[in-house]
Amino acid sequence: MDELLKLENQLCFPLYAAARKVTSLYTPLFKPLGITYTQYIVFLALWEENEMTVGELGKRLYLDNGTLTPLLKKLEENGYVARTRSKKDERVVTVSVTQKGMDLKTKASEIPLKAGSCIRLSPEEAATLYTLLYKILEQTD
Repeated sequence: MDELLKLENQLCFPLYAAARKVTSLYTPLFKPLGITYTQYIVFLALWEENEMTVGELGKRLYLDNGTLTPLLKKLEENGYVARTRSKKDERVVTVSVTQKGMDLKTKASEIPLKAGSCIRLSPEEAATLYTLLYKILEQTD
């Protein structure tokens, strides 16, 4: 029983610690842009789609409305996104990236390469890790 409760035997711990470590590597890269990691992933999704409902965004990013709503409100206040209620169903809110938000894309274009250079994995190791992490995410939906 004691073996089961050792920190070194917990799969959740290295996942948690690695996620925190990787996120901390990104943080200095976001400072010049004035954004956080969570805002960055919102931008990544919106730069791909230009417009999504809050529900779609939450599902895509594995974030709940309690996390997304204040984040989107702040991005809207800063002029990066626009939120509009659906005329068909007022409960549905659509988020679209503004020109100011699109302008940030150019400034953020170097982030993936800079962050990736901080993590020393071979391309094969990175691909394996990516596959395994998404396997976990898909099984926990």
